[in-house]
Amino acid sequence: MRVAVVAITRGGARLGHMLAEEAEFDCYLSHRYASHADTTCHCFDPTELKALIASHWKHYDGFVLIMATGIVVRVIAPLLGSKETDPAVVVMDDAGRYAIALLSGHLGGGNELAGCCASVTGARAVITTATDANDLPSFDMLAKEQGWGIEDISRVKTLNTLLLDDEEIAVVDPTGLTSAWLQGRGKVTFCETFATAADSTARGLLLVTNRALPEQIDTHNTLILRPRNLVLGIGCNRGTPADEIEAFVTTHLKQLDLSQKSICCIASVAAKRDEIGLAEYAGRLGVPLRCFESEELNRVAFPSPPSKHALAAVGAAGVAEPAAILAAHGGKLLLHKVKSANITLAVAQLKDMQ
Repeated sequence: MRVAVVAITRGGARLGHMLAEEAEFDCYLSHRYASHADTTCHCFDPTELKALIASHWKHYDGFVLIMATGIVVRVIAPLLGSKETDPAVVVMDDAGRYAIALLSGHLGGGNELAGCCASVTGARAVITTATDANDLPSFDMLAKEQGWGIEDISRVKTLNTLLLDDEEIAVVDPTGLTSAWLQGRGKVTFCETFATAADSTARGLLLVTNRALPEQIDTHNTLILRPRNLVLGIGCNRGTPADEIEAFVTTHLKQLDLSQKSICCIASVAAKRDEIGLAEYAGRLGVPLRCFESEELNRVAFPSPPSKHALAAVGAAGVAEPAAILAAHGGKLLLHKVKSANITLAVAQLKDMQ
């Protein structure tokens, strides 16, 4: 987690320097207290505080702002986007008595950051998120810890509220991780199927799945968490644009009722490491592009006949299927190779999440 600590007073400069040394945060101090700075600290004019934070807002995972809460609220208000994208913000007072998790306490790691600041400085961490205050788990933290996607972030509040109100929640989770996370807390019923959950008397539903939902599911009180367990094996002709790749993949995922939010990586052959369209598409999804040498691909058993075209072009008997299987650690193919004029695609599910 990359964190910036910003201080505008003498006491704040002392705390900022402490956090920079002990927690390895980047330190920004008012130039009035440059004597507290060492070669690793940055000095700024306090009249430029707003511009300083705005210029770094998207470049840090978290901020520790040692100043009055009112100042912080006024400075960051125009910068706020969403719970999914905003950095964590912790406010500390000049005397170092409190470390208040102000923004992005769960997904952004604000609560953990407040705890870190408290540990280093001796301050008291102030956590106001309702689930934490009531010693309850929260579904956004479940998603964060497991690396799952969240289908609709607004539904987190809905389900967390039901948990706080001790209302029944029906859960469908073939991974079993939700049960371990809850540890018996909350009024939760575990169901084997979507249909069973939908027919229950529960006020809310939690579904952990890479699949599209059946029509009988009322999404109003439903939180969908997407385990990232799908691998796209892709081969393509040189120069194939990202838009064409995206359109082809989207069509086939829709036919399979699979969610794009469950994609964990794209797999291909080493010769495609510099393929611009493929790299751009991976960037759009926010997933890595994993490329395997032809020799590795040739050692994998895959169902489709060998491709003369792939063998001539990259020295591999196949790309999409063996690459998907390799990246999925031997997982099952959910989609055998399909082709367009420029693209081959296969989809596999991670072996340990089947």
